Amino acid sequence: MSTSLEDDVFETVVRGRRLRVSIRRAAGPGPARTPLLLLNGIGASLELLQPFVDELPPAIEVIRFDVPGIGGSPVPRIPYHMSTLAPLVGTMIRRLGYDKVDVMGFSWGGGLAQQFAVVQRRQTRKLVLAATGTGSLMVPARPNVLAKMLTPRRHQDPDYARTIAGEIYGGTMRSTPEAAANVLHAFTRKGPSRGYYYQLLAGAGWSSLPALGLIRQPTLIIAGDDDPIIPIVNAKIMARGIPRSRLHIYEGGHLALLTEAKDLTPVIDHFLLED
Repeated sequence: MSTSLEDDVFETVVRGRRLRVSIRRAAGPGPARTPLLLLNGIGASLELLQPFVDELPPAIEVIRFDVPGIGGSPVPRIPYHMSTLAPLVGTMIRRLGYDKVDVMGFSWGGGLAQQFAVVQRRQTRKLVLAATGTGSLMVPARPNVLAKMLTPRRHQDPDYARTIAGEIYGGTMRSTPEAAANVLHAFTRKGPSRGYYYQLLAGAGWSSLPALGLIRQPTLIIAGDDDPIIPIVNAKIMARGIPRSRLHIYEGGHLALLTEAKDLTPVIDHFLLED
């Protein structure tokens, strides 16, 4: 599967960085809803979230992009940081013609989403944090899981992804590890390894934990009860720290938003529809 025929995929230059962008235009009868900005997980191009996008109502305009060095966005000459990437995304959104968006961050992208909600608060209406934590100050995964996250090999080798899927992703990947290999490799574009390491460096020393109280937008936190990468206690910490938040715990693992999108998308859509 690839981005749908309704998607506009193009390159844009923002603050000297070339970014590959995809916009699924709103369609169908009735008024268009608030556009949704999606922020992706580590090492994955914008196509990774296609199963989720396919389940969203057509009235929602969806904006995705490849972070520098991933997918179709060239590797930058020097590393970047969460604190510099969030304002860059804010500039990109303005140049694309959007005043305010809903923001959903998945995994690594959830960290960027939290940073965006704090520093670009006037651009953010609602926030969805999926399978994510608070960065360097969080309850970490087990060492054997962390070790496998330090390289992009699972994004480059489907057989390896299948071998480790149950251990690092949990949930239904324990019984059907081929589903993880399929979603990681059927939807995404490979990028150079250096882009992956730049993403790792972007979160070095960064944490949203001291700033959770500054996230004032209505926030939905969704987390799996069997997520080896982001232990469930991290979602509970965020729910306690973000003033206007609610927590939805589902039975499943780290990739459920992709592999069980039919179950989780209605939860997110209901939250975005509420006044």
